[in-house]
Amino acid sequence: MSDGLVRPPPGRVGQVVAAIEARISGRSLPPGARLPSLRALSASLGVSKSTVVEAYDLLAAEGAILSRPGSGFYVAGRAEPFCLASAGPRLDRAVDPLWLIRQALETGPEVLKPGCGWLPPDWLPEDSLRRALRQAARGQAHGLAEYDTPLGLPPLRLQLARRLSERGIPAHPDQIVLTDSATAALDLICRFLLDPGDTVLVDDPCYFNFHALLRAQRVKVVGVPFGEAGPDLTAFEAALTEHRPRLYLTNSGLHNPTGASLSAATVHRVLRLAEAHDILIVEDDVYADFEAEAGPRLAGFDGLERVIHIGGFSKTLSAAARVGVIAIRPDWVERLVDLKLAVSLGGGHLAAGLVHRALGDGSYRHHLDAVRARLADAMGATVRRLAAAGLRVERVPAAGMLLWARLPEGLDAADISRRALADGVVLAPGNVFSLSQGAAGHLRFNVAQSTDPRVFSVLERAMEAGRSTVSG
Repeated sequence: MSDGLVRPPPGRVGQVVAAIEARISGRSLPPGARLPSLRALSASLGVSKSTVVEAYDLLAAEGAILSRPGSGFYVAGRAEPFCLASAGPRLDRAVDPLWLIRQALETGPEVLKPGCGWLPPDWLPEDSLRRALRQAARGQAHGLAEYDTPLGLPPLRLQLARRLSERGIPAHPDQIVLTDSATAALDLICRFLLDPGDTVLVDDPCYFNFHALLRAQRVKVVGVPFGEAGPDLTAFEAALTEHRPRLYLTNSGLHNPTGASLSAATVHRVLRLAEAHDILIVEDDVYADFEAEAGPRLAGFDGLERVIHIGGFSKTLSAAARVGVIAIRPDWVERLVDLKLAVSLGGGHLAAGLVHRALGDGSYRHHLDAVRARLADAMGATVRRLAAAGLRVERVPAAGMLLWARLPEGLDAADISRRALADGVVLAPGNVFSLSQGAAGHLRFNVAQSTDPRVFSVLERAMEAGRSTVSG
């Protein structure tokens, strides 16, 4: 609502006003929409009808809603600019995914970031990228100045088709569409497949930006419990039956945040359920290159019939030269590319060229070998340090950078994260990843960003302060 308007008093009237304002800002109540009746809203919020009357009167006085005698109350005027924070549940800022992204990106190098999801700069192949930049500078001028082709750089798509084939995913180069990042790829797929009001299944917990991105698409998001063996298949089947979702969004390998990878049996069962309920699956596989040996993938078992596979290189090569990869069934490519051109005109030719050169000179494979070894060492060291601090890792991942750790009983991860941030450390509290807000006792750690001993000294101080507050 605009500045200068009369604010409601604290208490139940204020709570009702805030609830309606959030629905208007989040577009679940667009301009012209009829508000719930006094009886319906009082029942759903557990307040008296007189409280709702007073709240509606205040909103009408501000001009936010209009009263139509004999008909009810309606949202007034034109829509305010979309407020992503209002499109989902009101959360403590320490467990808001957008808040965590801001902390990780806005703070300087002096702040330690074990809660972020990327490698430290000195773990990335700087020499290889510099060589690729020099080669690009010596190349033809159109490579520095022109838009890319509609599908994306052809030689890079050929490389990617070969790499996907090595992982058991059959994709012709003309089934591969390049975008400006894996996040842009997911956004494009959501635009392609979803309408506002559709339902999407996600894992609970899952990568926190899935929540924010899906809220921006204005769809209904339903969580399915995810554990050491993958999604709870009984709950998955029940959600398919009850909610009839359009698609399921997941990581089948090196799951974020738990680090789990699905077995072949689980992949097979998920695909059978998806077929029986006629849903699509989007498989985000941005951590795939951290695996020395490729594990089972939904797209590999499915052959890209109902699974869309997404990848990228910001985790392993450079976040400054981002390229997203979509592998999709051939009869959808033309329509997807039309949409890509409509919303972005074309991809980044320079970034695609850098990735192509970096992959083509052989140095990327050597880089990955070195990174995997460093991650394995950091994984063992981080597990030991967390155990010494009193945290429990229920499952040590076979590869990758992410660890899902449980705090001692009684400690709240959001509280610990706030205290750590004040001491120069960005942590990732569990409820950032949990749609049901059922992971308050967990933290996600990036082992590559946890090599500095100060991470654990700050963590232990925050935990001790948290214990004092609980006991006090």
